Amino acid sequence: MTLVDAHHHLWDLGVRDQTWITGPELAPLRRSFLLPELEAEARATGVTATVLVQTVTVAEETPEFLALAARSELVGAVVGWTDLTSPGVADELARLRSLPGGGFLRSIRHQVQGEADPEWLTRPEVVRGLRAVAAAGLAYDLVVLPHQLPAATRAAATVPGLTFVLDHLGKPPVASGRLGPWSDRVRELAALPNTVCKLSGLVTEADWRSWTVAGLAPYADTVLDLFGPRRVMFGSDWPVCTLSASYGEVVDLTGELIAVLSAAERDAVWSGTARRVYRMPRTASG
Repeated sequence: MTLVDAHHHLWDLGVRDQTWITGPELAPLRRSFLLPELEAEARATGVTATVLVQTVTVAEETPEFLALAARSELVGAVVGWTDLTSPGVADELARLRSLPGGGFLRSIRHQVQGEADPEWLTRPEVVRGLRAVAAAGLAYDLVVLPHQLPAATRAAATVPGLTFVLDHLGKPPVASGRLGPWSDRVRELAALPNTVCKLSGLVTEADWRSWTVAGLAPYADTVLDLFGPRRVMFGSDWPVCTLSASYGEVVDLTGELIAVLSAAERDAVWSGTARRVYRMPRTASG
């Protein structure tokens, strides 16, 4: 099967700091993770195309990612950042798409998980920005915590012409072993037809040293049941995943989590959903 990694990051500490990498537990991430290292991981696992996702809320990062995608045979789409609350968001999206590699911009993301206001996504200025994203023909990636899922659902209902991509299953409380209330909140989001979900980030929401496939399966099964395989896509969350598992281990884990699906359903999770949502050609450079 063709494999598309719908969620990974890259950063160069020589260009800018990643201020979120703090404390001893995150110390393994305090180095640069560059495209050649990702390419080696991708080749080893059969991944043929990827989606590069924003990491920091810095305006300069997205143009850098777009230029990188333009010269890469692996990166087939970029999830960038722009200030959704700006009155000039539509003009800024147009500017980004006019830059070298601008055609690779397929989605926008903001670190909503870091916002103190659980209703941030429903603020009038944010909804106005989301409508501008929809008008530009882009998707919107949701990186939210479970308590922010109700606002995400209301935002998705308010802007039905925009595809909302739930990153990391909405960060369920895997380490605790609990499904609720996360599962009920995800059910409400999944009921909207303009939502999809990334099967990503599970190993870092679990206990980093003792996770098991059996322990992660209930969370994967929940989103597969609620969204359906054709609205779920694989993402490695590399290099953040390396806190708990190697790139290859995440690919193998995903294979085990979706093993019960039909061949067509597995193909959707591995590549079909990502290619449709992010409008990726059959080759990353095409």
